[in-house]
Amino acid sequence: MMKHPRRTNLFLVTLLLVWFLADTMRVRQAASDALRLCAASVIPALFPFLVVTGLLMSLGFGAWASPYLAPLMTDLYRLPGSAGSALLLGFLGGYPVGARTAADLYRLGYLTQDETERLLTFCNNANPAFFISVLGIGVFHSARAGIRLLLIHILSALLTGLCFRGQAVAHTPPNPRKPSRDASAGTRAPLTDTHAVTRNPPPNAPPAFLPAFVDAVSSAASAMLRVCAFVTFFSVLVRPLKEWTHPAAAPLVGLLELFSLTPLLTPDSRGFLLASVCAGFGGLSALAQTAAVLEHTGLSVRPCLLGKLVQALFSALLAAVVTRFL
Repeated sequence: MMKHPRRTNLFLVTLLLVWFLADTMRVRQAASDALRLCAASVIPALFPFLVVTGLLMSLGFGAWASPYLAPLMTDLYRLPGSAGSALLLGFLGGYPVGARTAADLYRLGYLTQDETERLLTFCNNANPAFFISVLGIGVFHSARAGIRLLLIHILSALLTGLCFRGQAVAHTPPNPRKPSRDASAGTRAPLTDTHAVTRNPPPNAPPAFLPAFVDAVSSAASAMLRVCAFVTFFSVLVRPLKEWTHPAAAPLVGLLELFSLTPLLTPDSRGFLLASVCAGFGGLSALAQTAAVLEHTGLSVRPCLLGKLVQALFSALLAAVVTRFL
């Protein structure tokens, strides 16, 4: 069957359709629960960050932050200083703010394709509210546990970035250039010359505040719709796993959708380790959200997947040390 991937995909999707038709009421209930989760938690936690980060990037935050973040990004990760804005905002905003900010930097001409894809391996992360409020207080009944998970998450991301270091950045950048607009597609065409290194902001001045704000809200609304769509669909997929009593159920749920994992976590060392690993990986739902924000940019989602696998490994090692000695 593996010799015919198209047939395999059709077969699996057909089975999925049969399941949905045979279990309509439970599927509807799972989708309804997921939509309530989006309304109560996902949208309030994510939408404001998407608006503000998009607005910051349009108004030139990457160029402003570049001199301050250059020592960290250039010396450690061999990336321009402006790349640090995606790392910083990714830690603050949660999935997929880091990936969206990196894509904005690429679209605006601050980074080359190679630099952006290396940045994507470690800039897309869960936010502090998820660790401290949802995991720490909600699962482990301790803000301290949430802070420990957050620190593990941050350190594992930074270590992951070191695994994907590229060549040293050039000290004398070429003249900056803006991506051209593809008239047929209606979107900006990606920069394809990965040898040129863009360090400075594009020559055009940032847009006025009001147009930038309107564009940021519209873009965030579109991204939010895609995020909620993926959360809803993956929540339906994990519904049978959440009702499964086997010990493997929780790891499989975390592999697919991070928010759905939290009710299955136990407030012990095993739950701590599992929470750390799954938060580091982010789940296939977060990966799909990342793929959505990278759509039409020409950037590959493969570096994101490789980075999250490495980060999950670092998270497991660090969490094992914490649970052993603390």
